[in-house]
Amino acid sequence: MALVTHLGFPRIGAKRELKRAVEDYWQGGLAAEALQDIARDLRLRHWRLQREAGVDLPPSNDFSLYDQVLDAAFCVDAVPERYRALADADPLAGYFALARGHQRGGLDLRALEMTKWFDTNYHYLVPELHAGQRFRLRDDKPVREYLEAKAAGIETRPVLIGPVTLLWLSKTVDGSDRFDLLDALLPVYAELLRRLHDAGAGWVQVDEPVLVLDLDDRVRDACARAYAALAQAPRPKLLLATYFGALGDNLPLAAGLPVDGLHVDLARAPEQLGEVLAALPAGRVFSAGLVNGRNVWRTHPDNALVLARYAREAVGDERLWLAPSCSLLHVPVDTAHETGLDEEFRGWLAFAKQKLEELRLLADALDDEGAAADALAQARARVESRRRSPRVHRPEVAARLQGLGEVRAQRQSPYPRRAELQQEALGLPSFPTTTIGSFPQTHEVRQARARHRAGKLSDADYQAFLEAETARCVRIQEELGLDMLVHGEFERNDMVEYFGEQLDGFAFTRNGWVQSYGSRCVKPPVIYGDVVRPAPMTVRWSAYAQSLTGRPMKGMLTGPVTILQWSFVRDDQPRAETCRQIALALRDEVQDLEAAGIRAIQIDEPALREGLPLRRADWAAYLDWAVESFRLSASGVRDETQIHTHMCYSEFNDIIEAVAAMDADAISIETSRSRMELLDAFVRFRYPNGIGPGVYDIHSPRVPDAGEMIALLEKARAVIPQAQLWVNPDCGLKTRAWPETRAALEAMVAAARALRTQTAAPA
Repeated sequence: MALVTHLGFPRIGAKRELKRAVEDYWQGGLAAEALQDIARDLRLRHWRLQREAGVDLPPSNDFSLYDQVLDAAFCVDAVPERYRALADADPLAGYFALARGHQRGGLDLRALEMTKWFDTNYHYLVPELHAGQRFRLRDDKPVREYLEAKAAGIETRPVLIGPVTLLWLSKTVDGSDRFDLLDALLPVYAELLRRLHDAGAGWVQVDEPVLVLDLDDRVRDACARAYAALAQAPRPKLLLATYFGALGDNLPLAAGLPVDGLHVDLARAPEQLGEVLAALPAGRVFSAGLVNGRNVWRTHPDNALVLARYAREAVGDERLWLAPSCSLLHVPVDTAHETGLDEEFRGWLAFAKQKLEELRLLADALDDEGAAADALAQARARVESRRRSPRVHRPEVAARLQGLGEVRAQRQSPYPRRAELQQEALGLPSFPTTTIGSFPQTHEVRQARARHRAGKLSDADYQAFLEAETARCVRIQEELGLDMLVHGEFERNDMVEYFGEQLDGFAFTRNGWVQSYGSRCVKPPVIYGDVVRPAPMTVRWSAYAQSLTGRPMKGMLTGPVTILQWSFVRDDQPRAETCRQIALALRDEVQDLEAAGIRAIQIDEPALREGLPLRRADWAAYLDWAVESFRLSASGVRDETQIHTHMCYSEFNDIIEAVAAMDADAISIETSRSRMELLDAFVRFRYPNGIGPGVYDIHSPRVPDAGEMIALLEKARAVIPQAQLWVNPDCGLKTRAWPETRAALEAMVAAARALRTQTAAPA
């Protein structure tokens, strides 16, 4: 009988138990031992849930207190020197310092850079390496967690990030080639595999998603050398796991590596099945990623069974494993908690637990389809219910899309002319200061929102509370001396969820939480049908805030690509079509903001780079519709109205031309963690419009001083004309506290004023 397994489980808990524990520890309310106890209980609960759902061989070491890449780097002692003393004295404090920075006890440590995990909305921490780096086994977490499950009577398959992928995801701080470090890294992996072997592990999963990317000969050679070396060590059997796409031209390499099993993603790339099976060596286990690990829709059982039967004919029952396409990190835990959804709609959804149950059903049907007939019929009925539902399709949306040829997806005048008119209208100084949008969402703000949703705070009282918070935020910004203000977004729960709640075609969960980074969790909307904006969404709050000040107030919107990327998207039509529907809804909002007197409108697109296909051959088609969608949303206003956009934690140097083609009047970007490395793109490409390279990292509680910000801006001035520069943080401030926010913004304004004085002085 085929074996049921998976590649990883959500670690935050169905109700964000891990988030609350970690944040309590950071705030000093929970001891390190108590945090570890909570984490241990959560792991055990998840392993038992997986076994109850029908999983034969669950993974271990898929759990993390913050990030799996940070865990891997910490495990092999890829700890930069500046953190080492703290990590040696207090490993947990050192671990979190790498993630969040540290500014206590005379230490002032910046956090590691953070960026997106392949083409997902999960953020990982980028390990820092250097020539001559030495590695050692600092932490035996994979062994401990395997033994922890074993003590509970549960046999697991430990998960490791593969050595080649770990190096690929890392950066060197001295310009050296990170793959030159492979020979130094491999003995540590060999030792870890030996310890897992000695602990009794029969299998280890080694994740090498790098194998679905465009690779050069250097990286292919690194793969071959790595697994040839690891084959020599006493070790468990190795399952080589690939996901997020097809192996393509890397298939001969993957199939030829001396491992014992191969996992491939058949949800993203079902077309690769035949070629993979033909290339698979005799005797090797084949793990079929049949269920989509990145979306929440039920799997069509007949489609999955066709693939499973084909695979079984090639490898037999004993060598066939059934699994999701990738780790279930990217989906919520269990639909059982979604009692607010109607029964039909909830039946369309499959969260992590339901996906495991789907795999159990597929395995049972392969073994005896007659015995599984009733369950298969129910699964088919759920899929068919969604396909036929009248709430999915709206004819007026299709009609509007068909008329797109009549809509101009470009501004009336080129940027230089717009810039002149906008300066006349706004009267901004050189190095204008602004923020990205949100201000601290304090306990009081969150509590008021929760009380309002629970019916314990009336609409009128809630509106009065929000008005008071907005007025206070405007007053603080004026006191700080910011040049372009924002209203603070106190009425918003999440930058995507807030808009989805006001658009038709979206549904929402109560506990559909997924991890974005660290303790930051999001509850992605579910786009199930055609998108329509029934009424203005943000105009009331932007107009109110503008009425409180004579300074320009930015209207704040989330862009169409980001709403798409950060939602669970319908899979019954092309993503491009759904994105254009969202763009048209936002276009209406932009025009209403302008009509209400808002002279600057920010349309955030932090997910533009994230949505880029992993293979370069597919980039052009994606960028065409993604850029068009942004321009469609932004182009319906007068030249005098300034359009901003924002991108954070995105390596977009290789798509800078597409970013310029968006034609925003000003873009703000993340650059502080990388110390302005992202500005390398502007050396080879002259970005034509305004740009605000972030001068401090808002994902860390660390507060830099004005001198540090000036140094970063001086780096920016070296590659970007001064007239184009804006001064802003890296991202929104909702996760920060007011004291650190005030201190950082005071330093930021001081830095901008110092540069104005410096550049205005006679030579």
